[in-house]
Amino acid sequence: AAMVEADVVEVRIAVPGQLFFKTQIPACLWFLAKQKQRKGEVLFIDARKLATMISRVQGELTDEVISRIANTVAAWRGEHPVHPELVEGQFTYQDIPGFCRSVPLAEIAQHGHVLTPGRYVGAEEVEDDDEAFADKMQKLTEKLGEQMAKGAELDAVIREKLGGLGYEF
Repeated sequence: AAMVEADVVEVRIAVPGQLFFKTQIPACLWFLAKQKQRKGEVLFIDARKLATMISRVQGELTDEVISRIANTVAAWRGEHPVHPELVEGQFTYQDIPGFCRSVPLAEIAQHGHVLTPGRYVGAEEVEDDDEAFADKMQKLTEKLGEQMAKGAELDAVIREKLGGLGYEF
């Protein structure tokens, strides 16, 4: 709370798990500044879903993702893009639901000074497919029923095979 009130927290970036060899948990990057370009605000970026898996247990942020994050921070600060060749159109900052949001300190205080990016950036916008809810629910329920029936069949096969090996439930 003291760091937020002192207005030294500039940017918080949530990164996905499996980026670091010593830990599999997600992490947050902190950018602190005594002389912030945008006083009274914190930029939150949620990059937890942007990793590319390079092995079964290891992920990475591609150069394009890193450039997107860097260019977003630069735009928010009012600086030139870090990678201008990757910027399309005019280079200005804007909040993007599910990815980034500039939040005033008063709003952070209302949330008990919690600095979790996901709390502030919200969910990404999803295009509406114009399918009626009742129709979509009917299709999803039918599909779930089919999957549950298949699951029951597979459970019976597993029990039979294990029984043949002398293992009973």
